[in-house]
Amino acid sequence: MPTNTAENSNNAVELFLKIGLDEKVAHNTIANNKVTNNLLAVIHEAGVTNGCDRTTGNLLYTVATKFPANALMHRPTLAGYVVSSKIKTQAQLEAAFTFFASVGPEELNLSDFEKACGVGIEVSNEEIERSVGEVFEELKATILEQRYKTNVGDLFRRVRERQPWADPKIVKQVVDTELRELLGERTAADDEKPVKKKKEKPAKVEEKVVAAAPVQPSEEELNPFSIFPPPEENLKVLTEVFFSDGSILRACNTREILNKHLKLTAGKVHTRFPPEPNGYLHIGHAKAMFVDFGLAKERGGHCYLRYDDTNPEAEKKEYIDHIEEIVRWMGWEPFKITYTSDYFQDLYELAVELIRRGHAYVDHQTPDEVKEYREKKMNSPWRDRPVEESLKLFEEMKRGMIEEGKATLRMKQDMQSDNCNMYDLIAYRIKFTPHPKAGDKWCIYPSYDYAHCIVDSLENVTHSLCTLEFETRRASYYWLLHVLGLYMPYVWEYSRLNMTNTVMSKRKLSCLVTEKYVDGWDDPRLMTLAGLRRRGVSATAINTFVRGIGITRSDSSLIRLDRLEYHIREELNKSAARAMVVLHPVKVVITNLEAGKVIELDAKKWPDAQIDDTSALYKVPFSNVVYIERSDFRMKDSKDYYGLALGKSVLLRYGFPIRCIDVIVGDDNETIIEIRAEYDPEKKTKPKGVLHWVGEPSPGVNPLKVEVRLFERLFLSENPAELDNWLDDLNPNTKVVIPEAYAVSSLQSAVLSDRFQFERLGYFAVDKDSTPEKLVFNRTVTLRDSYTKGGK
Repeated sequence: MPTNTAENSNNAVELFLKIGLDEKVAHNTIANNKVTNNLLAVIHEAGVTNGCDRTTGNLLYTVATKFPANALMHRPTLAGYVVSSKIKTQAQLEAAFTFFASVGPEELNLSDFEKACGVGIEVSNEEIERSVGEVFEELKATILEQRYKTNVGDLFRRVRERQPWADPKIVKQVVDTELRELLGERTAADDEKPVKKKKEKPAKVEEKVVAAAPVQPSEEELNPFSIFPPPEENLKVLTEVFFSDGSILRACNTREILNKHLKLTAGKVHTRFPPEPNGYLHIGHAKAMFVDFGLAKERGGHCYLRYDDTNPEAEKKEYIDHIEEIVRWMGWEPFKITYTSDYFQDLYELAVELIRRGHAYVDHQTPDEVKEYREKKMNSPWRDRPVEESLKLFEEMKRGMIEEGKATLRMKQDMQSDNCNMYDLIAYRIKFTPHPKAGDKWCIYPSYDYAHCIVDSLENVTHSLCTLEFETRRASYYWLLHVLGLYMPYVWEYSRLNMTNTVMSKRKLSCLVTEKYVDGWDDPRLMTLAGLRRRGVSATAINTFVRGIGITRSDSSLIRLDRLEYHIREELNKSAARAMVVLHPVKVVITNLEAGKVIELDAKKWPDAQIDDTSALYKVPFSNVVYIERSDFRMKDSKDYYGLALGKSVLLRYGFPIRCIDVIVGDDNETIIEIRAEYDPEKKTKPKGVLHWVGEPSPGVNPLKVEVRLFERLFLSENPAELDNWLDDLNPNTKVVIPEAYAVSSLQSAVLSDRFQFERLGYFAVDKDSTPEKLVFNRTVTLRDSYTKGGK
């Protein structure tokens, strides 16, 4: 065996060298089995087992280590594009990863893919030179000041924003040439290193520098579903149940039961997403959907949307309708929509069978007595009543002959077990409450502990996936299926999603809604999926966030809200059109522009918009009255201030430089009433500060008025749920309403859920409270990103 392993390693190294990897990288790769397997698969998918050029090989290596695991079926397509040189730069490859991560296992539209990755786009040298020239013109003052100490990487970034598909080698040549032409030859001063004050450091043993190994993929970049066994392997012991008498139940399927199951399912994976219809779904459910629907999709199987509707008192049709709608909004399509109540007759008949087999009994203990006996590990006085007596009483329960609270059906498990979830759990209780779906047919309803596992079995679920708090219920789950002789699904628990500065329990969310602390289940401050959607967050961003967290069993930490906001910004930066809105406007009169004259200027919807592409531009009127943010003006200037001040110039975004020449203040000598300024029509002035603004669309007519709502964290503490007085932790400044902001007129046509980047302010979405007379925008997220890529 060692010889074969060595031979396999040598063969892999030889193959890696053939595609152009250097020897050190090839040997380092072999040390990581996952990377090795991925790279070998990509080489075969690309058909380059006989080798390829170094550039292609490096791109294929990146495909092997960074390709999104939720779209592995599309990886051969990308490999083909790399080998054919249709995708030939790292920028195109990164765009491809983003595209596939959003598409996932869905059917691939090659036209959309090629458009997203710049396939077939050839950027000419002239276009590169023009874009470099624009960047240099924009940063000319800074470059002249810093000379050859200018951050060249920032220059490259700005050029890439304009020309993402340009050849980076040519970009570098043009940037270098432009620097020489602007600055001349390097001087001795350019080569001087900045003097730094030395700090005394303790003596340090010099460490030998070792060549860095290739970046290894993280767990979230690998297939998160690879840990789950295929259905045909469900013959192993699923769990061991230890009884107080020393006996052990090793729960597993028989070959006969498994073969019957596989015949019914054709060997396909079947999962289920089983929410209770007693409230709106929150972001924790997004993770559950990703796990349940995601596994089924990845394996080519099916996922049920099953409503766990066993408590008629808490369920509403409003919640049922919301759940189905939000599941589809999240991008998931149920195989079938079922209800636990669909199986009420089956569940009843199996309960009768459970009694007949001596594994259940009718009990008359009160809730307090049940609690006391559980604490003392004592059997109920009615535990050993005759089977026929329990059958008769259970029938009377079903027929409504026993009062509510006077009897329950309990499973006869193990009251002396070390696992409290084996303490004769309740299977049925009496409730004289009509059911939203079943009507008044039943007055006894099954418990979650009884119904959940049986319905999993009846629906031939292959993988029953749930959060870690249910782990101790495994014993009861498998015990019940075992004593009834039913098929047993594979159960696996994962960590629940806990977020900072919010609450996730339905009880607390319901309190916030019913007590009017928030404006309904879809309040943008809540972590409900309806609230996030109303805030302007897309399903794509939520799914990407959830995928990045993974489905591990680690359950010890809160996930920072910053992490979700990072993925929201990443998605909105690419999809949200730019616009200008002034939240707190102050009037600026341009004194050297005649009243009544309006100059139509072109503004960009996208940073890389081309001037000749009218669809990527919108018009902004520049007249002798414009408005800027009140916070963008000061009476006194300072060195670190880039706004407008008396005697100072700024550039109006997409417009002209203006210089403040006078200020009109109110009677208090503080409030700014009006600013007087002159504009530079020749644009000879090159101010450092750039301000967003809104102009009068025509003389004497105010700009478009809109309402803007700014949201902050709902709670002040990171973990309010652990506080006794958690409601006292509500953030008093969690919502700020600006009723009359000024907006560019192009926003007039915005409709519900349209999303924009208001320049310098953040990302915003049109709210459902908008009317034809007045638009309302919710701030989705600020522009500031405190969660770096290194932490995602």
